[in-house]
Amino acid sequence: MLSYQLQSAIKDLETLISLSREDIADIREAKHNPQFDRLAIKEEKIKSFEQKKAMIDREISKLMTQHPTAPLSELLDNEQHQQLDSLKEHLSLLRDVNQQYAKMVLSVGSFYNTLLERLVPTQMQGYQKVATSEASFLEIRA
Repeated sequence: MLSYQLQSAIKDLETLISLSREDIADIREAKHNPQFDRLAIKEEKIKSFEQKKAMIDREISKLMTQHPTAPLSELLDNEQHQQLDSLKEHLSLLRDVNQQYAKMVLSVGSFYNTLLERLVPTQMQGYQKVATSEASFLEIRA
């Protein structure tokens, strides 16, 4: 059971890494809609991973309560040790890919916000930003 959950969690992480890499490729090409389309899939995979991680934690806790004097390294077989190492590596890789993606998202967001600020200058009135009188050249039609 533990080996199955570990392998399944690794597959979820591989999918998340792949989706994040697709997001990076799409943001480079300014393809925003495919990124939004993948959000539901990513959320589903994250939930799936969290459930599997909880099951892995329960299985390991169960093993440790059944054998309280034995160290964890003796309770798991070689395949499970390799799977745990692989799980750690995939988590680290996902973190790195997501950091790269986050930097790109922040850069693009900053660019668009600066562009919008130049087109429609605003000023703070209390806690709200409102268009200044300089922005009156714009006409919005619905």
